Amino acid sequence: MAENKVEFELVSPEKLLVSKDADMVVVPGVEGDFGVLPRHAPMISTVRPGVISIYEGKTVIERIFVAGGVAEVTPTRCTVLAEQALPVSDIDPAAAKQSLQDAREDLADAKTDSERKAAERQIAVNTAMIQAIA
Repeated sequence: MAENKVEFELVSPEKLLVSKDADMVVVPGVEGDFGVLPRHAPMISTVRPGVISIYEGKTVIERIFVAGGVAEVTPTRCTVLAEQALPVSDIDPAAAKQSLQDAREDLADAKTDSERKAAERQIAVNTAMIQAIA
């Protein structure tokens, strides 16, 4: 790894999705987006549904939607363990809108707290997915 790069890894439950050196990675943290550069202070953050942007120079070379997860940052590395992840270019707008509508119906029909929380979570994920492609 070059000294002026940060090692970035994105892992989903299924597989390692990305493993590359980047100039900067922007991650959607629960307290706001944060950029990771070389020599970043160590930290751990929960990741909210949103888009991870991978930079080469000042250009975004890759955008990946994540449904949530955890990020660990060290001075040389950023690792994101994602609940679900896919390239923004692979998002099907019609399917995302239909899934959002289904989740809203599930919320209206929810009878328990766990059903309500699951529906609210799905609404948040689908809303973020639709915003990612807008």
